[in-house]
Amino acid sequence: MFSYYLVIILLAPLLAGLVVGLLGRVIGAKAARIGVAAEVFALTLSLALFFEVITGGPRTIQAPWWTGNFLQLAFYIDRLSAVMLVHIAAISILIHSFSIRYMQQDRGYMRFHSLLAFTTFVLFGMVVSANLLMLLIFWQLLSWLLPLLSYNYQHPATVRGAFRTFIMQRAGDVAFLAAVILAFGWYGTLDLQQLVARAAAVNTAMTLWPGGLEISAATAVTLLIFIGAMAKSAQFPLHMWLPDSLYAPTPVHALLHAGIINAGGFLLARLAPLYGLSPATLHLVFAVGLLTTLLGSSMMLVQNDIKKTLGYSTIGQMGFMIMECGLGAYGLAIFHLIAHGLFKGSIFLNCGYVIHSARLEPRFPPKDDAAESVQFSTLTWFTGFITTLILPLIIVLGAHGIVNIPLGDSQGTTIFLFFGWATSSQAILTIYRLRAVASWKVAVSMLFALFLVVVTYLLAAEGFTHFLFPSPAEVDSHFKAGALPVALFDVLVAAFVLVIILGWFLIYAKSHGRTIRTPQWVHTLQARLYLLLINRLYLDALSMRLHGRLTAAIHRLDASGSFPFVAGVIAVGTALISAGQMTDARTPHIAVLLIAALLLPLFPFHGIYVAALTRAPKYLAAVLAVLLPAAGAYGLKNLVPELPPGALRAVSTLAVFGAIYGSFKALAAVTAPQLLAYAGLAFFSALWWHFARAGTVAVEAIAYGAAVILLILALQLAWQRAQRCCGNLTLDRMHGLARPMPRFATMVSLLIMAAVGLPPFGLFSAYIAMLLQPAEAISWGLSALLIAWFLASWYLFRMMQRLLFGPHRPDLRYEDLRTGELAGFAFLLVILALLGAAPPETLESRLSLTGHRITMEKMLWSK
Repeated sequence: MFSYYLVIILLAPLLAGLVVGLLGRVIGAKAARIGVAAEVFALTLSLALFFEVITGGPRTIQAPWWTGNFLQLAFYIDRLSAVMLVHIAAISILIHSFSIRYMQQDRGYMRFHSLLAFTTFVLFGMVVSANLLMLLIFWQLLSWLLPLLSYNYQHPATVRGAFRTFIMQRAGDVAFLAAVILAFGWYGTLDLQQLVARAAAVNTAMTLWPGGLEISAATAVTLLIFIGAMAKSAQFPLHMWLPDSLYAPTPVHALLHAGIINAGGFLLARLAPLYGLSPATLHLVFAVGLLTTLLGSSMMLVQNDIKKTLGYSTIGQMGFMIMECGLGAYGLAIFHLIAHGLFKGSIFLNCGYVIHSARLEPRFPPKDDAAESVQFSTLTWFTGFITTLILPLIIVLGAHGIVNIPLGDSQGTTIFLFFGWATSSQAILTIYRLRAVASWKVAVSMLFALFLVVVTYLLAAEGFTHFLFPSPAEVDSHFKAGALPVALFDVLVAAFVLVIILGWFLIYAKSHGRTIRTPQWVHTLQARLYLLLINRLYLDALSMRLHGRLTAAIHRLDASGSFPFVAGVIAVGTALISAGQMTDARTPHIAVLLIAALLLPLFPFHGIYVAALTRAPKYLAAVLAVLLPAAGAYGLKNLVPELPPGALRAVSTLAVFGAIYGSFKALAAVTAPQLLAYAGLAFFSALWWHFARAGTVAVEAIAYGAAVILLILALQLAWQRAQRCCGNLTLDRMHGLARPMPRFATMVSLLIMAAVGLPPFGLFSAYIAMLLQPAEAISWGLSALLIAWFLASWYLFRMMQRLLFGPHRPDLRYEDLRTGELAGFAFLLVILALLGAAPPETLESRLSLTGHRITMEKMLWSK
């Protein structure tokens, strides 16, 4: 029954999203309520699962029909997973219910509710994943859904924000994938429980460069995973996507700030035992969280827009959460995650109501002169000063001897009290602004706020920690791993004391109409600091300038006639050096290899493939996109095992150059055929690299090659279909197809989703299998392939945006996909999904059976 509960919880929002998305127009406006019903059902079962986990302990559910060396369909339910399931379901019910009326008159109503349901499914899957690769799968799906939830695809600022969101999320995904490769190469498993045990038993180290800095394997893996957490939880400097996403509808922000952005804190808490093996990573986590808190809170103070204020407030709060993880207070971080999610989700929904009300009232809000003229109260000021400084200091400094909590020896109690102190100080400074109330009421409110917050942090947070991690020894190890040096912790406390004293001193002086004599450089610094914060640290201008210069450099290189020749000479020279003396190389083998390189594109012998896709007539180009690489791959099937090691090293070097060269040429492409041709070069370079590293043609390589061929074919056909209405235009002049051609837009978005390497399509699973099969540390070749994977996300997502988003052109006659065309694209997508969904062992056994059958038939024919 336990396993059935979990399966139903996962399937409920998934099926609701499919029904609303596919049948929403048939069912009508009431289709949106299907999502609410699914979430209510999921919440009920999540509560049942929660109580079963409390009484019966953690459980692992594994699909018996899908077991592989690295990819296992398994779920792990413990108290942390159960708590997160209940939290996500509750937040989703609130947001779905609010969206029914709030988005009712907006275009794309059904699409919006379908995406909300899919997002809930992805969050459910993420929190119950039992291995690191499943976590990565749902992590990437969340990266894809975030820009799609921006909703208003015709607004230029929304489109730019969606692109930045996706690119920054993909940067975190690449780091996460690198961590998965390292973990599997060093520890031989991706199961979370086994991974921690093997990491504790194996003390492996790596150097970033020959003779360079040496770091432990656990530190490298946890650092890369933390980069992924930084992208999701908007940590500096990967926080810039969050303010740019504020054009999305209010319910999207409620879900984003209440559930999605907290994913980084959950990821660190889920991998707490692994992070406990690397105190250096935890110290870096604390430093990044502290910096994000300071910058996010400071930028929040200078905003004049309600959504931006709440957005930067979330960045500051996520910094607090990451700080708590860096100190080993994972229970406190999850408590913070839930409290902030419930609060920020509700306040964003209220924010939407305020914005709607403000649109109905164009005048400025009336000014309350009575509230502005209230006199200063000494009692209120003195009470605030005492409650934010004297009492907390006494409690914090005497916590070890007064409060008998077993975490005191490892800074646990002090950490709880410190964050309680910071939170209560914020609340009290807010209450002080209510000077229109009688002073004794405000003073009582301040004392009550201090008592409430400190007791909550001491009892609730400590109790939550004990609930999530029942073993005191485990909790103690977390705090010891994240423990800061005593002197540094004291410096932080002293700095916070000085900030509070300065704040109350400035409040006192301003309330009495006095000015503080300060040097001129202080005023200059204040003005510059204000400009720095209001301009978001100039990071947006810096990123735009870097993007502009990089784009100009890429286009200059693309326009240069000598660049391909120079790059080819460098690649061939480097390949010959890496090959060494190939005395055992046979001329027929080398000849067949060169012919295969012409058909299955390998840099710098890719000219025939590129010419076929860019210069051949329409349907002939699509046919050649299939036949050329298929013939080249067939020629390599029996050739690769016969090649000498030197030739394989040369092929590996050329493949690395081809992946980077093809990616940069695709970035500079202005037409879809040119972009797809060089994207194919980059994709097939990964296949050549795998051939050279593995020394054989494995089943995952065949699946990967088939997926690339099908994707290039499908995107070629989609481009030719778009040319019927738009003509032979460049990508920057063909836009806005999503609204007049919804079927076409759906197919293209799914194809791009498959092409950028997202599950559940075959390109992702085969690509991961290729990277994980030669288990090794990160090399320069593997790093280049990861960079090429990131760049593919860049130019393919930009191509999708240029085709589908933005305003449509009224001078063009649009025609959507016919039923037969739609079925053709759907058939290709089904094949791609089957390549990704089939277990590797099934493909391997079927290929072996087919090969055996062909051999037997040849033997019979020869007889």
